[in-house]
Amino acid sequence: MRRGEFDLIAKLFTPLTGGDDRALGLMDDSAVIPQKRGFDTVVSTDTLVEGIHFLKIEPADVIARRLLRVNLSDLAAMGAVPFAYFLNLTIPAGIDDNWLEKFAAGLQADQEEFGLNLLGGDTTKTTGPVTLSVTICGEAPAGRAVCRGNACPGDLVFVSGTIGDAGLGLPRLRAGKVDDDILVRRYQIPEPRVELGTLLRDLATAMADVSDGLLADLGHICTASATGATLELAAIPVSDAARAVIGDNEPDLLSLLTSGDDYELVFTAPPERASAVLAVADKTATPVHEIGRLQSGPAIVTVRTGDGREIIPETTGYRHF
Repeated sequence: MRRGEFDLIAKLFTPLTGGDDRALGLMDDSAVIPQKRGFDTVVSTDTLVEGIHFLKIEPADVIARRLLRVNLSDLAAMGAVPFAYFLNLTIPAGIDDNWLEKFAAGLQADQEEFGLNLLGGDTTKTTGPVTLSVTICGEAPAGRAVCRGNACPGDLVFVSGTIGDAGLGLPRLRAGKVDDDILVRRYQIPEPRVELGTLLRDLATAMADVSDGLLADLGHICTASATGATLELAAIPVSDAARAVIGDNEPDLLSLLTSGDDYELVFTAPPERASAVLAVADKTATPVHEIGRLQSGPAIVTVRTGDGREIIPETTGYRHF
């Protein structure tokens, strides 16, 4: 059994507003968000579809946290502080109240951690798979959001965290290796680098979150900034858990650069800001690694191996179409 739409909203989703006046109790057609003087509103949206972005076997609270976190990562990449989100929930008849209660609990847990509230959304039924969309809102001081198009030749390339864990975790999840698996956990519940992103606002010249793959997302920066990039394969941060799976096999190391779903931040900064970047990393207790440099030329990402060979991978990351 499942509650009707309005009972569902009142019982499970109105509490997620946290009493925020802008939500109007989820009883009106729209939310009303006053503009804050001196700030820009930064808005992003992401959709997750069962069978493509998550598996039917995954717990509802885990799915909810992933949904919110991949959207939070978009704001982190702009140096924006999150404050609200809107949820569109498209569900088939087989989804019951128990699933929805766990889903709402997952949202609540991450709302509290990252400091935002639900302000509205939509619910509808489908004969297809579960489809979940979030539109997320954040704010940044006017004119200071970090965009992809301001990087320059000579800038250093940095990345947070480790790369490739999620890409290794997905096949393990599909194989049923769920309990206490670090790689699976990295896929299911990514860590949006919101605090790091906001503190990099005046240091980074360009920034993106690693959703499609490190090479692909750095490539987006290169395209927007009309630069090329060279990465040092030996400098790519790889976790102990990933290293235990792939060892030092070069093709497997290269594959980590294209696997996606890491939701780390890849960003650029001039060499003279490198020490300040690392100070911010220390302040937020976030590992940050220098992995390459931008250069003049076509928007191509080249990977230099330990023996000096330069490789331009044919595949750079996940393709949506």
